[in-house]
Amino acid sequence: MKTYIIIIAAMLCIIVGCGRASSLPNNNQDNNKLLAVNDTVRIANDSLEYEIIIIDPGFNSWLVSRARPRGYYNQPYLENKNRLWVMEWNTRVMSPQRFGDMYQMTIDYSPRIDYGYEVNYLLYNYLVYFQVTNRQKFGGIVPQF
Repeated sequence: MKTYIIIIAAMLCIIVGCGRASSLPNNNQDNNKLLAVNDTVRIANDSLEYEIIIIDPGFNSWLVSRARPRGYYNQPYLENKNRLWVMEWNTRVMSPQRFGDMYQMTIDYSPRIDYGYEVNYLLYNYLVYFQVTNRQKFGGIVPQF
């Protein structure tokens, strides 16, 4: 049975997506499809038991241009950061009266499961991206690449 870790930043998709779509030179169906494909990062193959899907306008270009390359951090470092930051994320999901509707879905991340390097790398970088672009702080030092 496959387990999925899904992160959807719906508010960002609505706010940033509308702004980006209107700034396209020819706002037609083909451009919108291209934008949707480029703003979705999905890592999956038949040999993986887990996958991560990130739908957030701007994340893919941020990942390519600003994130540290694969292999820069080791997997235990990524797992430790992800564990702490996912706990804080899920706390904020459960407290919408305090944090608003910026956090809409919990992230199903268990420290007892080995998700592999790629899933941990993408989750870590998404959480860095989210904190930097939304001026949030989940605790600890957030890299400012």
